[in-house]
Amino acid sequence: MNNKRFLKILNPDTNIYLWIIAVLISVILIYNIYLGALGGALLVYLIYYNWKSNYTRREKWKKYIEGLSSEVDSVARYSLLNLPIPLTIVEFDGSISWYNSKFIELMEEKDILDKNIEDIIPYFEFTKLLEDESDKIKDVKIKDRIFKVRHNIVKLDSDHNARYIVMLYWIENTNFHNLKTKYNSEKPNVAFIQVDNYDDVLKETEEDYKPLVTAEIDRRINLWVSRMNGLVKKYQKDKYIVVFENRNLENLEAKKFTILDDIREIDLGNKIPATLSIGLGVNGKTLSSLEEFAASALELALGRGGDQAVVRKIDSFEFYGGKTKAVEKRNKVKARIIAHALRQLINQSNKIIIMGHKSPDMDSFGAAIGVYRAAINRGKEAYIVINEINAAIQNVYDRFKDNEKYKFIVSEEALELFGERDLIVVVDTHRPSSTECPELIGKSDRVVLIDHHRRGTEFIENNVLMYLEPYASSTCELVAEILQYIDVKVNLEKIEAEAMLGGIAVDTKNFSFKTGVRTFEAASLLRRAGADTTEVRQLFQDDITTFIAKANVVRNAEVIKDNIAISVCDENLKNPQLVVAQGADELLNIRGINTSFVIGIKDDGTVLISGRSLGNLNVQRILEKLGGGGHLTVAGAQLKDVTAYQTKNILIDAIEEYLEEGER
Repeated sequence: MNNKRFLKILNPDTNIYLWIIAVLISVILIYNIYLGALGGALLVYLIYYNWKSNYTRREKWKKYIEGLSSEVDSVARYSLLNLPIPLTIVEFDGSISWYNSKFIELMEEKDILDKNIEDIIPYFEFTKLLEDESDKIKDVKIKDRIFKVRHNIVKLDSDHNARYIVMLYWIENTNFHNLKTKYNSEKPNVAFIQVDNYDDVLKETEEDYKPLVTAEIDRRINLWVSRMNGLVKKYQKDKYIVVFENRNLENLEAKKFTILDDIREIDLGNKIPATLSIGLGVNGKTLSSLEEFAASALELALGRGGDQAVVRKIDSFEFYGGKTKAVEKRNKVKARIIAHALRQLINQSNKIIIMGHKSPDMDSFGAAIGVYRAAINRGKEAYIVINEINAAIQNVYDRFKDNEKYKFIVSEEALELFGERDLIVVVDTHRPSSTECPELIGKSDRVVLIDHHRRGTEFIENNVLMYLEPYASSTCELVAEILQYIDVKVNLEKIEAEAMLGGIAVDTKNFSFKTGVRTFEAASLLRRAGADTTEVRQLFQDDITTFIAKANVVRNAEVIKDNIAISVCDENLKNPQLVVAQGADELLNIRGINTSFVIGIKDDGTVLISGRSLGNLNVQRILEKLGGGGHLTVAGAQLKDVTAYQTKNILIDAIEEYLEEGER
């Protein structure tokens, strides 16, 4: 700043000189009037000369600028007309007001002035382009060429008003798009395939036919892969790895992995059908990530009961199949291994904190009691987390609440009590958000998971021990198996055995659903421990209000698709969770009904859905569309911010979508 002032002093303008001359002439006038008059005349000439010089200079500069502007306008007009990319000027209503030569070359119709751009370019949504504030570059297809469309809104000012126009720049992206398409179609996908029940199938097949069954499974899998020009490698007797190009994925998904049906239809002397589980990893950045995706997808398929394909796409899962019930495994080696591992974990822990799912049922409560007994038998301090006592467990809870042996706590107490060397045991759920205290799951990596539900996408990953068996009737069945191996002698109190037997009875609908050999073995173990079946039955007695509510469920039922019953419970029910579950069971007793759904609403506005099936429809797949889960024949879901009757329409849409998918 100081330098600039200094330069101004050294380089004063002409006016300064004139002022100095004027002062000097004024001084001369005092001493000599003639010389002063001559100097005054000279000053007038100098002022005139200075003004004329400045005027001439300004006129020359103005003409120079105007000439330059004219040249710039000429260049700009030439550039617009001959721009190497297509350019269009469009009014806000979509009508074309101007275009350059490159744009008209793209059009089949040449007379496009004043026509709407959405009419001459199919699938180009001009209105959405203007409404989108994200400033994303849009892809538009014109004939066989792909263009990215950039837009710019320009304000035109006139004497009286202003208007806006939109300039569209069409930047060709065909080569990149084709390269991207080629890359996406040729990139590899990795799949792991496992025959779910390989040993059981061969065990139930005559010796002469075993090679035929094995060869037919191999043949059909190899044929399926060869149609995709893929690679298949059998690396164990019942396991395969498959690599194929991504271009085949859309066809596989459209046909819903027909290989599942092909394998199930094999009939070469085998008494039970073979089933496959497929885990498919796609969109991984590396082959190792594809292998990881495929392995996790296969684990999820097996956890959901097998006979299905699971496709993992980075952060989402797609499910196909799952038409058959999970096959019961008859060997007890896994139960023994789990029991020994759990015993070791209990021995190494200070306290054992046990919890089931929110709004616990008999199976959740009974399983928690069984694990509690295992912990105190090892001399450990144990707690059961229960935040709410609902009607489903009220009768059985009343038998324990006044007994000092049993310690029931709420979530806040569990968080305060929990220490670094404590063990968390989660029963009857594998979803962190569904547990009584989700915050507790995140505080420790010492978590044991025991569950019988088909695995969903939300899962407790940080577990040190997992016993997830979807073939089991109930979690109480799994805990009963553990108890017989965790100690030399099963040490159960009578009320504990009855609570666990009640859990099995609830989930099997009194041994009529999902009941296998091991279910009866578990029940017999509990019976030997002192469980009284008469007293267990009394645990399920309802009051008159609940009984009437269930009767209203049946009365209000609506039948759709000839064999699906849907009912909405009355509002302000005392025990909505109990009513929807038992009401859904009651509807299956009606002749011609093979699937039922009952909708109820809790005091806090949460809408409950309970689904039941005789196996004709997979209610788990239907309710998963609404954020729920469960089993093929028993499932549930909860929705918020909707009414019961809105939920009914949402449920009907989910059923119709399921039926359209052909997953019956």
